[in-house]
Amino acid sequence: MQVYLPLPVARWLIRQGMSQVRLGYGARREAVCADGVTCEWVIPPYHSADRVLLYLHGGGFVYGLTPPHLQMGAYLAQKLNFRILIVDYRLAPGNPFPAALDDCVLVYRWLLNQGIAAQNIVVAGDSAGGNLTITSLMKLRDDGDPLPAAAAILSPITDLSNKDNLDKTINDPLLSPKIVQFYDRAYLAHNDPRNALISPVYGDLRGLPPLLLFAGEEEILRQDAERIASLAKSAGVDVRLEIYARMWHVWQLNLAMAEAVQSLDEMAQFFKAHIGSGRQ
Repeated sequence: MQVYLPLPVARWLIRQGMSQVRLGYGARREAVCADGVTCEWVIPPYHSADRVLLYLHGGGFVYGLTPPHLQMGAYLAQKLNFRILIVDYRLAPGNPFPAALDDCVLVYRWLLNQGIAAQNIVVAGDSAGGNLTITSLMKLRDDGDPLPAAAAILSPITDLSNKDNLDKTINDPLLSPKIVQFYDRAYLAHNDPRNALISPVYGDLRGLPPLLLFAGEEEILRQDAERIASLAKSAGVDVRLEIYARMWHVWQLNLAMAEAVQSLDEMAQFFKAHIGSGRQ
């Protein structure tokens, strides 16, 4: 779908799936407009109303929220016993940088204005959403906002400046070098790819909250995760990187796989250990 279908057709197919998706684990969906940004609550049957996971979905900056993201959210919600707010941010190429980043930051601030304390918020994102997770934290820190308790980042893209020379020997079933280059061009438009809020490997990571990163051993963006983890550690951030053997890009979306469940359980335990920690 990514490589061969025209973007409008692919988006239409995703919207059709979204209209029919059924969540498991007793979770329900609830649409909300957060200061003008479209979002979806995923709400488990039993939950703490004062704790929230803010989730930033992937999709190369060009695709919106998908059924697998909602289903993964339902699984995480029941493991965490609190609500998940998924941001359906504006999409490139019609809305290139900084539209998606601005939307994600705006929704985080909306949560604060709803009375949710920063130490009771955790953030996660996959792929492009992993990029937005890191860059949102950087922007919030620089603007003086209170930071969330922790963040988890799945298969992030962290450097949009050097994707013309991707390793073509890696057979990632989800991402090809061609499609990565298309995604990058769509989000960049005429902006500098070395802007730290586009490619966080060129930024200052000091002062970020604890980070948990995941990457697949056989994914095309493995080096992006390894590089940002190393830079975060050098900046004094509490960071852990988990490389899953034989896995590919954002394998967590395949809930039938034991490796997906294992990594999501690990994420849930990480969040439980940090949320409510009182970090400011």
